[in-house]
Amino acid sequence: MKQRVAVIFGGCSTEHDISVKSAQAILEHMDEEKYEPVMVWISPQGQWAWYRGPGELIPAFLSPNREDHGLIYFEDGVHILPLSCVLPVLHGRNGEDGTVQGLCQLAGIPVAGCGLLSSALCLHKHVAHQLVKAAGIRVPDSVLLRKHQVQQDGDWLKEVEILGFPVFVKPVQEGSSIGIHRVERMEDLETAIWDAFSYDEEVTVEKAVEGFEVGCAILGGREPLVGAVDEVELRGGWLDFREKYQQRKQAHIHMPARISQAVAGRIQETALRIYETLRCSGFARVDMFLTPEEDIVFNEVNTIPGLTEHSRYPQMLSGAGIGFSQMVDYLIGTAK
Repeated sequence: MKQRVAVIFGGCSTEHDISVKSAQAILEHMDEEKYEPVMVWISPQGQWAWYRGPGELIPAFLSPNREDHGLIYFEDGVHILPLSCVLPVLHGRNGEDGTVQGLCQLAGIPVAGCGLLSSALCLHKHVAHQLVKAAGIRVPDSVLLRKHQVQQDGDWLKEVEILGFPVFVKPVQEGSSIGIHRVERMEDLETAIWDAFSYDEEVTVEKAVEGFEVGCAILGGREPLVGAVDEVELRGGWLDFREKYQQRKQAHIHMPARISQAVAGRIQETALRIYETLRCSGFARVDMFLTPEEDIVFNEVNTIPGLTEHSRYPQMLSGAGIGFSQMVDYLIGTAK
């Protein structure tokens, strides 16, 4: 019997279009002899539909009733389509933050990837940093700002001045570098902060880490598979949304990273510690910095990393001998 896998994609987040591309890649590499994919699209406005082909959208949603264990859809009446598991391919808010994972848990439907707790922890950059720091891993110096705090007093400026420049201003719960600014001087700080506040009620200001970014893909459950380490080389600027998904003029990804095997091993070990500290499962991409002194500094965890043609995650797994189809198969197998 084929497993009926609901691939949920799209979503009412700023990363909707990236999610659509990631879901397309998943569908192209899913073994049709083992799985029956059910493509569940969420519009930017939050409407759910069973996507059965171009122009064929059937109103549908996951039933929270544990007895249903499936997708309720409306086509000449109300029907229930039983599901084996759910594979969320939703980036950012309302999908990568634990909301959909919580719905699956309520419905009693196994979900592939990180669960409710780890999803919520990892998307909140400040909380994730505090937990990883408590585990003995270095994180960037930072200041957490709340919108009402910035509106009411100017004491926050003194805290940021102590950090020194340059800094990165980030919405606390956004992904794909959306709403992030690199700020070199005090005069540009407020503009960057208020733009970040347009995406979130909380903003973190992080001291820029000297060195370069490295990443590590992790796949699996109790004995996770660890991918090769990659390196982000910047020729100017930083790895913003355009550089990640549209065109790479200032950045080049080296896979594997141009580092020694010993340093790569330390990065992989640190990535796994972070993965476990934040209670991740299924799959995740752990992003870190490597300083000129070869210290490792935590940046963030993507609990549903991008799977587009430009994405780093599948390339890192490929570097460890794990193909895309194998990754999809393995990931579905971790559903719980």
